[in-house]
Amino acid sequence: MKRTLYILALGIFGIATTEFGVIGILPQIATAFDVTIEKAGWLLSSFALIVAFFGPFLMLLLSSFNRKKLMLFVLAVFAISNILSIMAPTFNMLLFARILPAFLHPIFWSIALSTASTILPAEQSPKAVGIVFGGFTIASVFGIPLATLMADLYNWQASFVLCAVVNILSFFGMLFLLPATPKVEKQTLGSQIKILKKPLLWISFALSCFMIASMYSTYGYISDYLGKITKMNGTKISLMLFFFGITGVVGNWVAGKFLSKSILLTTLVFIIALALVHTLLYFCGFYFFPMVIMVALWGFVHTSGFLISNINFISSAEEAPEFVNSIFTTCGNLAVTIGSLIGGFWITHFSIHNVVWSSVLLLFSALIAWFIKRYVVGISGR
Repeated sequence: MKRTLYILALGIFGIATTEFGVIGILPQIATAFDVTIEKAGWLLSSFALIVAFFGPFLMLLLSSFNRKKLMLFVLAVFAISNILSIMAPTFNMLLFARILPAFLHPIFWSIALSTASTILPAEQSPKAVGIVFGGFTIASVFGIPLATLMADLYNWQASFVLCAVVNILSFFGMLFLLPATPKVEKQTLGSQIKILKKPLLWISFALSCFMIASMYSTYGYISDYLGKITKMNGTKISLMLFFFGITGVVGNWVAGKFLSKSILLTTLVFIIALALVHTLLYFCGFYFFPMVIMVALWGFVHTSGFLISNINFISSAEEAPEFVNSIFTTCGNLAVTIGSLIGGFWITHFSIHNVVWSSVLLLFSALIAWFIKRYVVGISGR
C-alpha cells in the first residue's frame, strides 16, 4: 500500500515542479523572449489563476469518472504541456503551453489526497495523506532548485525536459502500480453550500489569501533578486533555492508542532516573523554572506505558510472538509496570482530591491484579518 502512496506523491512532485519550477528560470525566459520580468511572471500567475477559478468545480463535474484514468489523463497532459513548452517559438506559445494543464491541476490533487485517505485504516489516514502531500514539499526542496540548475547548466528548456520526464515516469508508475479505482457517485454542493454563509470562513479566506500572497510577492522573483541585488550567478542561486527548501522542511515541521497547540498564536508569530525577515532582506540584500543566512531564515519561516494557511482555513468549516478543501485550492492559487502580480508591479515601478515591501504590505493586511478573526468574529483559544 505504501508503494501506491509514493507513486501518488511522485505525481504530486511532478505537477508541483511544473507549476513552481518556473520561479527559478523567470530571468532566463524574460531574456530569451525579450519580455519584462513582470510579463514573464505571468507564467506563474496565469497558471495559478486558472486553478483558482476552476478548482472547486471541475472535480464535481468529473467525479463520476474512473479516478485512475483521470489521474493518468492529467499526467499525460502535463507531460505534453512540458514538451510543448520546450518547443515554444514565442512567449505567447509558452504561456499557452503553461495554461493547458492548469485546468486539470486541482483534479489530480483532489483524487490523490482522497485516494490516500482510503488506502490505510482510518486511524492511519493522516499519515497516508502526509506521505502524498510530501510530494509538494520535496518539489519545493529539490524540484524548484533542480529545475533552476538545469537551466543554468544547459538552457531554460532543460527545466521543462526535467518536468516532462518526471511526469512521464509518474504516468507509467501509476499505470502499472496503482490499483484500479471504481467510478464514484457524482457529488453536489447541496448540503455543503451552507458553509458559505459563515463569516468565519470568509475572514479565514482573507487571512489565508493575504498570507500566501505575501509569500509569493517576493519569493516569486527570488532568482531575479539574488541575481541583480546580491549578484549571485545561476549555480549559486540554485544552491540558495536548495538551501531555502532544506530549512523550509524544518520550519514546516516546527510549525506543525506549534499548530497542534495554538492555531491563532502560531499564525500571529508567522506573520510577524515573515515581515521581519523581509525587512532584513532589504538591508542585507547587497551582501553575499548575510544573504546566505537570510535565505536560510527566509526558507525556515516562508515554507510553513501554506500549512498554517491551510489549517486556519480548514478549521473554519470542519463540518464540510472536502468542499472547504476545494475552496482552499482556489484561495491558495488566487493568492499566488495576486502575490506574483503585485510583486511584478512593484518591481516595475519601485525596483527589484524594493519588492520586499510589497510582501510587508500584504502581511500588514493579513495582520488586520487576524485581529478581525480573533476579536471581531470572536475566535479564541486555538
